[in-house]
Amino acid sequence: MTMSVAFAACDWECQLNVCLPLFGHRNWIVVADSAYPAQSNPGIETVVADEDQIHVVRRVHEAITASGHLRANLYADKELGFVSEDDAPGILKYKQELDAALYGSNIQYLEHEKIIVKLDQSARIFRILVIKTNMAIPYTTVFFELHCGYWNDDADERLRHAISAADSR
Repeated sequence: MTMSVAFAACDWECQLNVCLPLFGHRNWIVVADSAYPAQSNPGIETVVADEDQIHVVRRVHEAITASGHLRANLYADKELGFVSEDDAPGILKYKQELDAALYGSNIQYLEHEKIIVKLDQSARIFRILVIKTNMAIPYTTVFFELHCGYWNDDADERLRHAISAADSR
């Protein structure tokens, strides 16, 4: 059974549960607002969750954390910090709820286009799952760039240093 057929047969949570065991370093999961575009790259699967975005963000974050084999770098749009309540009613409440949902996580705020470039580069080789929610406030998409959960950047740096030292002998 192909992944597309499996996706057609289940909702977003089922699709998340199908993807998580398959996904690893360099895959992404994106929890998007309702205006996020369907992308044409075949490595990007887009599914619709007609649910509250904070609920979906919380569920994705919990699932990644519980997986054991994954951890995530989190990205959000830098523009989010500049959107006013006058222009987007509900933005202040959303930001508070997002902070609470991702409490203790390190979120990197980058300009939207810079995040999209990173996502597009990964999608050339690696699969991406986009979950579109019913959110109707701009710049609220949350990006989970997946990494190995049982190996960290410090350990990898030590490994690369050891390899380099051995090669220079």
